[in-house]
Amino acid sequence: MSLPPEKASELKQLIHQQLSKMDVHGRIREILAETIREELAPDQQHLSTEDLIKALRRRGIIDDVMKELNFVTDNVDQELPSSPKQPVGFDKQSTLKKTNIDPTRRYLYLQVLGGKAFLEHLQEPEPLPGQVCSTFTLCLHYRNQRFRSKPVPCACEPDFHDGFLLEVHRESLGDGTRMADSTTMLSISDPIHMVLIKTDIFGETTLVASYFLEWRSVLGSENGVTSLTVELMGVGTESKVSVGILNIKLEMYPPLNQTLSQEVVNTQLALERQKTAEKERLFLVYAKQWWREYLQIRPSHNSRLVKIFAQDENGINRPVCSYIKPLRAGRLLDTPRQAARFVNVLGYERAPVIGGGGKQEQWCTLLAFLCRNKGDCEDHANLLCSLLLGYGLEAFVCVGTKAKAVPHAWVMTCGTDGTITFWESLTGHRYIHKPTNPDEPPLAEQAKPLYPYRTIGCVFNHQMFLGNCQPSDAVETCIFDLNDESKWKPMSEEAIKSVCAPGATTSLPPFPPLCASTIDASVTSNEIEMQLRLLVSEHRKDLGLTTVWEDQLSYLLSPALASYEFERTTSISAGNEEFQDAIRRAVPDGHTFKGFPIHFVYRNARRAFATCLRSPFCEEIICCRGDQVRLAVRVRVFTYPESACAVWIMFACKYRSVL
Repeated sequence: MSLPPEKASELKQLIHQQLSKMDVHGRIREILAETIREELAPDQQHLSTEDLIKALRRRGIIDDVMKELNFVTDNVDQELPSSPKQPVGFDKQSTLKKTNIDPTRRYLYLQVLGGKAFLEHLQEPEPLPGQVCSTFTLCLHYRNQRFRSKPVPCACEPDFHDGFLLEVHRESLGDGTRMADSTTMLSISDPIHMVLIKTDIFGETTLVASYFLEWRSVLGSENGVTSLTVELMGVGTESKVSVGILNIKLEMYPPLNQTLSQEVVNTQLALERQKTAEKERLFLVYAKQWWREYLQIRPSHNSRLVKIFAQDENGINRPVCSYIKPLRAGRLLDTPRQAARFVNVLGYERAPVIGGGGKQEQWCTLLAFLCRNKGDCEDHANLLCSLLLGYGLEAFVCVGTKAKAVPHAWVMTCGTDGTITFWESLTGHRYIHKPTNPDEPPLAEQAKPLYPYRTIGCVFNHQMFLGNCQPSDAVETCIFDLNDESKWKPMSEEAIKSVCAPGATTSLPPFPPLCASTIDASVTSNEIEMQLRLLVSEHRKDLGLTTVWEDQLSYLLSPALASYEFERTTSISAGNEEFQDAIRRAVPDGHTFKGFPIHFVYRNARRAFATCLRSPFCEEIICCRGDQVRLAVRVRVFTYPESACAVWIMFACKYRSVL
């Protein structure tokens, strides 16, 4: 685009005025003198324009000028500044051009430039345009920042091309506002946690790999840029098998003034590994001694479920206390009971096992659990305990058994008045524990426990581990006076702190923050409702029945669904009278009304419909025959953090009773 001469001269005049106002010329002269003094060798007499521009860029002069010159652009291209606490991923093409970068902070730009050798998908055909196919999604966490790549079709060489801008900042010592230099960054031992998730065509997620990337090699690379090849290993029983390779490029921004030697970086990493290994060795020695002492109290203790170590998804044994940390949900969850509901709506899935042989043990790191949106009972209990600790409650994870001696984990809170409350993380139910006295006479009336738990071996949180050393490990007779060492054998809190406190060892996975839901509840509710209407109409058509929907009746079902969810969250029932009154008014004399509510934690309408048909009550409504039959269906999706959701569906019908 060319400007007429008068406009060009006017633009030059405006730019000149702006530069004079900012005293840019004076600052350039100062930097020129400083650069000649500091960087020009005695035998070198010439300073190139490129050297000068580099010096200006390094000192932020160019950035300052560009900030002051505001160009008017189309609204379509303008981007709203994103909060630094909620960074986003960037495409390869956009690199750092469209991002609001604070020039006083240090960033690490991580690019994923494709994958290869994902041999499980070697035979997979190329997806046709518009065809639904299985996808890979890469999730990252670094120092309280979460990222998610765009889904790419599963293939032997998946086409990952995403960039993520990670802010490298120090949260301690009040240095959060200063730009971190190479030496400071070398002391930041937090790895970048990468989790690869596969989503199939039905929306079911599978954990493919979990990898901790050591990024500090970039500090010893020329120009602060390095390329890496990362081999991803499988999870659980396949943790020794390679699942694929990712090509990764790391780049510091702004570029480092001074890089460290690779030898210094390697020495620091080796020193950290050595310290961690020594701390873990000493804790293992202590744990063995503690276990020997525990067995000497009573030989039968050998059969109790006292869980000191647990394997994570990578097959690494870690102390169970390291899976817990007080976790604050910010403004995403308001109450402990709402937190329990959130954990309850995350899916339940036992760790997959190849062949028979019972349950495969696998406790997941929090990021892997949240990204997959489902996990085993231990994952649910660990997350719920962490959230309850964040709310200031004294919470513990209990390990024991339920009916038929099935191993199980649940959460317990101890009130200041001595009240013991059990929280079932898979259902959200709460139970008050009142111990029965085994020495009471046989005819004495004993309250029958409502909870499903049978035995308890140990309780633990992020600071304490206690083994049950009471004569019986039955939950109903158990006394939860955790300060009484004749009933609960404690581990040394110092020993636990040495390996489980934040920053104690470099092998501890950092805890990610929770992310807000990306699901639009209204849109999703409408979509599922429309799909269910279609499925019901088709099903009735196959039976030779016509279908007439009544929108008003469907709408009247909404308060009931809201009431059911409110009751699940608070244990308080409300609003039922208004719902019943509205239904009585909507159903004429001589007509019959039937309703069937059901609850799901997934959003697959076809799967939900198939489940509903298995209930004789629901099938009776859907296949209703009679005079003046009117059908109604209402769907209400309640969203929670991490895109978890509770889906309530109610089918209803009204018809004229003919005797």
